[in-house]
Amino acid sequence: MIRRALLLLLASLLLCAGAGQAQAAGYRYWSFWERDGEHWVYATQGPSLARPSDGDVQGFRFAVSEYSANATRPRGTADFATICAKTPAQDGRKRVALVIDFGTPSDAPEGETPPAARTACARVSPDATTAEALAAVAKPLRYDTNALLCAIAGYPEQGCGEQVSQQRTPEHSKPAAEQKSPSDDGPSLGLVAGIAVVVVLGGAAIWQVRRRG
Repeated sequence: MIRRALLLLLASLLLCAGAGQAQAAGYRYWSFWERDGEHWVYATQGPSLARPSDGDVQGFRFAVSEYSANATRPRGTADFATICAKTPAQDGRKRVALVIDFGTPSDAPEGETPPAARTACARVSPDATTAEALAAVAKPLRYDTNALLCAIAGYPEQGCGEQVSQQRTPEHSKPAAEQKSPSDDGPSLGLVAGIAVVVVLGGAAIWQVRRRG
C-alpha cells in the first residue's frame, strides 16, 4: 500500500514537470530591434528615445515572448540599400530603414490575423526618434498610458503587452548563443530533489515493512 502511494506521488511529479516544460508564461507585445551588420540586436532604448542615424536599419516584431533575452526577432534579411532604394537622399533629412514583422497566427490575439511583414524607408528630420520615423510610414500607432507601443498600422486592434501562456516552439526558444538555464534541457533541480526524496522514503518504507515481517 505504501509502495503504491509512493509510485503515484512519483508519477505526479513527472506529470507536473512535463506540463511546466510544455507551457510557459509570456507577454504579447511589439519588441524593438536594431540591425548590427547581419544580426538583430535587442534595443536598449525604447523607440520614443532612440535617435537612429541616417542609414540605420531598425525592426519591430509582434510576438509572444517570455522575456527580452528570449524575444523573437524580426524575419527577413533586407538591408538599408534594398529598403531605401526608391527613397533618394535629401539635404537636411535622414533616412531610416524599418522592418515591421507582424508575427504569426499563433502569436495573434484571438480573432485577429497578422498582416504580411513589410519594410519601409522613413525620411525624417535629423533629430527624429525611431517612434517618429515609424509614425511617418506605419500609421496608425497606438500607445498605452505608460507610452508602451501597443499597435503598428492598427495591429493588433486590442490589447497591449498582456500576459498569456504559450506552447514552446523552436521560434520561441532561446537563441543557441544564449546561455541556458538549468531547466532548459532537463528536469528542474526541484524535481530531481523530489524524486530523490521519494526514492529514499520508498526504501525506508520497504525496509520497515520487511523488518516488521
